[in-house]
Amino acid sequence: MSTPRPGGGRQDRVYAPDFLTELFRNPLDPGYADAAAARRGAASPPPARGWRAWSTRSVSLVVVVMLGFLFAVAYRQTMADEPGRSQARSGLVAQIKERESQTDRLSTRADELREEVSRQRDAALSGTAAARLRDLEAGTGLGRVRGDGVVVRLADAPDKADAVTGAGAGPPRVLYSDLQGVANALWSAGAEAIAINGQRLTATSTIRSAGEAMLVDFRPVTGPYEVSAIGPSSMRRKFDDSRSAALMREVAQKTGLSFGVRKADDLTLPAAPEPQLRYAKPSVSPSPSVSGGRSGSPGSSGSPATVSPSGGGR
Repeated sequence: MSTPRPGGGRQDRVYAPDFLTELFRNPLDPGYADAAAARRGAASPPPARGWRAWSTRSVSLVVVVMLGFLFAVAYRQTMADEPGRSQARSGLVAQIKERESQTDRLSTRADELREEVSRQRDAALSGTAAARLRDLEAGTGLGRVRGDGVVVRLADAPDKADAVTGAGAGPPRVLYSDLQGVANALWSAGAEAIAINGQRLTATSTIRSAGEAMLVDFRPVTGPYEVSAIGPSSMRRKFDDSRSAALMREVAQKTGLSFGVRKADDLTLPAAPEPQLRYAKPSVSPSPSVSGGRSGSPGSSGSPATVSPSGGGR
């Protein structure tokens, strides 16, 4: 719209913008914009000039150079020591293999000498005495035995767990307690002789672990582990019904550990090494004194006979 001017002319009328239009054009109050600009100015300090900027750059450069030098020295030292460590490791491995071979040779020689002693002993004894001695050796584990029985096989689970079924969520390795439980369950089922990977068990045998190594009578055995037992025909049924077998089946199902029982005919179990037995014997006590025609008794004038060990001899 326009308004007439004085003198006959017309003047354009100017309308102020609407409040809502101005609100949509400038939604932020100018005071907020000024405050934000002030904060940005305070957060970014003015750049250092002169010797201060030069000092900061110099210190950063020196730190970077020192770190690079330290990394270079550490890398060089590591590479210089690597041949020595590899040589020492190779030497230890060679010594271990040599000692194992020597132990195997000595064990074979000991078995040969034991068989020779048995032959000489049987030749010196009568038939009845030799047969009774062989039965005692078989019962105590000091003689080789043959017969029918069962073999329990245990093996470690695969290294990786199954993401779908969850197998491998528990301990995937065979523990020494597993071998102990299986051996005890076989004894309870009527086993007459037991061996683990060829190591015959006796009344003084131990099954334990040292680190990741499994030891049977302080001799290492490796998986898979086979527990061979000779006994009556009902031994397998009794073992399958035992608590130890049920536990191992459950562990195998949850962790993927391998557990199996099979019947075996004509098993041969070797003899155990000669045990180091210690025994005690009563000491020689003085004869009791005789008083009034009666032998001394506790409380009388005679000293009672005492029994005490004389020390552990072989």
